[in-house]
Amino acid sequence: MKFLRKLLMWIVLIPILVVLVLQLYFFVQIWWWVDHNPNTTSFMRQQLSALQERNPDAKLKHKWVPYNRISNNLKRAIIAAEDSHFSEHEGIDWEAMQKAYEKNTKKGKVIAGGSTITQQLAKNLFLSGERSYLRKAQEGVITYMLEFWMDKERIFEIYLNVVEWGNGVFGAEAAAQHYYGVSAAQLSASQAARLAVMLPKPRFYDKNRGSSYLARRTNLILRRMGAAELP
Repeated sequence: MKFLRKLLMWIVLIPILVVLVLQLYFFVQIWWWVDHNPNTTSFMRQQLSALQERNPDAKLKHKWVPYNRISNNLKRAIIAAEDSHFSEHEGIDWEAMQKAYEKNTKKGKVIAGGSTITQQLAKNLFLSGERSYLRKAQEGVITYMLEFWMDKERIFEIYLNVVEWGNGVFGAEAAAQHYYGVSAAQLSASQAARLAVMLPKPRFYDKNRGSSYLARRTNLILRRMGAAELP
């Protein structure tokens, strides 16, 4: 009986310890990235693996550039398109999530996400693309870790350098070169707005660049960019 109690105790404790060790790993890794740039992310590794299944020689298009070498047009466009309260919230925009939930409920399908830039970065850095309550909870924990260790500018700098912008295209510099043949610093307002609109479905828009929705949404983001507050 005593042995069974001990066994039961370890059966309960071991998963808890594993979870705690994993959270500690995330916490320390994010601390390291405060002043060291990540070479890759979980999402980048997943996409590279998928590309190499079809072509073993496939490589990602990715080049890190510092925050001050990325056009303010692109920064304003992404904030306008993805997270208008980025400079104000503490990682999660609960109001935006509520609005997204109401829209999705009304339409009967997922048409809005409500995730902030910090949440998107948390997912890209560490997590898989699967959708589950457990993954969403872990995303929330990592989001608050990012906000604890980093200021908004650093969070945004990493996001701009690792976010997906097409089939094997990651980061602002690679995206600017891939679509327009210019550096991230040289992006015009209209080019930046178009890149920002592509973010929810970058691989789709990479193949469907003439999309009428893409054109309409780009014009809307152009009008909103002037009010976007940079970190």
